[in-house]
Amino acid sequence: MSIPIRRARRDEGEALGDIWCRSVDATHTFLQPADRIEIEKQVRTFLPDAPLWVAVTSDDAPVAFMLLSGAHMHALFVDPDFRGKGVGRMLIAHALSYAPELTTDVNEQNTQAVVFYEKMGFSVTGRSERDSEGRPYPLLHLRYQR
Repeated sequence: MSIPIRRARRDEGEALGDIWCRSVDATHTFLQPADRIEIEKQVRTFLPDAPLWVAVTSDDAPVAFMLLSGAHMHALFVDPDFRGKGVGRMLIAHALSYAPELTTDVNEQNTQAVVFYEKMGFSVTGRSERDSEGRPYPLLHLRYQR
């Protein structure tokens, strides 16, 4: 399966927010409900103007997105309907074409994502007890090793 990857458009903010919600609801079951609501508000405010890479269907509908800044991937979210179809792998390959020394962070409690990143060739380089907002969700710091 080959999926086109392009830059996000401002008018896609709502659709990308919906992808974020579906992805988080499928994988981030550890989030406290109040935190989930607060994070969604922040994400929906941020997404329309974010410099995202978007994986799209042949009809140009977004199915996943990634935020890459320098050599750090700040976000990778795939619509659950497209998980296991190589979309995340394609976005990481795209990121590696720009940043061979790619790093990222992943919630330690998101075991599905931890396993995915390990299969993709990432190794743990560190750990933080709290997320970037100080919430009690440990992060694993990863670096691409292959």
